[in-house]
Amino acid sequence: MTKIVPYTGGEKESLRASLDRHRDAVLWKLDGLDDEALRRPMTPSGTTLLGLVKHLATVEYGWFCTAFGRESEPFWFDPSTEDMSVGPNEATADIVEFYGRARAAADTAIEELRLDALGTSWNGNTVSMRWVLIHMIEDTVRHAGYMDIVRELIDGATGDHPWN
Repeated sequence: MTKIVPYTGGEKESLRASLDRHRDAVLWKLDGLDDEALRRPMTPSGTTLLGLVKHLATVEYGWFCTAFGRESEPFWFDPSTEDMSVGPNEATADIVEFYGRARAAADTAIEELRLDALGTSWNGNTVSMRWVLIHMIEDTVRHAGYMDIVRELIDGATGDHPWN
């Protein structure tokens, strides 16, 4: 069932529901595709569906965990140069599970920290949890849009969620 942002929810509840809605759309873009299709570069820059999922996992850890001094799992790749690419030795299930763990770690941070809690971004800026939530909604929506285009190029499927 497609999640909706509550029409009269609180700020944190609404931001979290919006993020979850688009996170789920990211995963839905993978449904029904084989490993070759998930790794197929569909743009001149080499964008792949699985590479976008790996990137989103990396930035969830970065913004929700590292920025607030929370634990993040060690990466097996260089996040500054390899977060959008998937090597032949990286299993599809491992990337999807990596995204799931990043989401869970981020969700814990969201639950435990106030919206006005402050952290430090990768470039030294002071950021609030509120700003990070808004930024990650923007980033996830943008990348889900890329995924929509890539998926359409693969098999013609479009949309942000399956029709219920």
